[in-house]
Amino acid sequence: MSSAEQMPVLTTLEALAELVRRRHGIYVRWSRGPVPDLQAVSSRDELTGVPLPGLSVNALDVEDWWGGRPVRTWVARRLYDYSHLPRVKGPGTRPWVLHGTEVGRGPDNEPLVHQVEPLGWIDATVIDEANAVIDEQPGPWGPMHRNDIA
Repeated sequence: MSSAEQMPVLTTLEALAELVRRRHGIYVRWSRGPVPDLQAVSSRDELTGVPLPGLSVNALDVEDWWGGRPVRTWVARRLYDYSHLPRVKGPGTRPWVLHGTEVGRGPDNEPLVHQVEPLGWIDATVIDEANAVIDEQPGPWGPMHRNDIA
């Protein structure tokens, strides 16, 4: 088994937030995992089939404008925004966290990274915890893929 197959599992939102606090260049990828992703080396634009210069990911690094607000809430929102992806991409799709170097932007303005270092799987309980944090926020919100919008 490769080290990517033996990755640790992050089981709390706080553990993921702590990783984001400690290290810059942290991303989440929703896929079947690092082994098939790293063999492919890059993502493809789903519409045109054009190969992209890196793996398509979602940034977890906290933006400066967030100020001193809780990192846990930031990370919860980043997970919640893309929590629809396992339903869209199908069985076996799950989130994993990685460190990478940004090399460009994809067609949806998502970061594209290379020099990927897999860091850990994100357990489903973390997604549940992120959903609960978002539900506690004062404003209405939904994940990026909103099926009920006309």
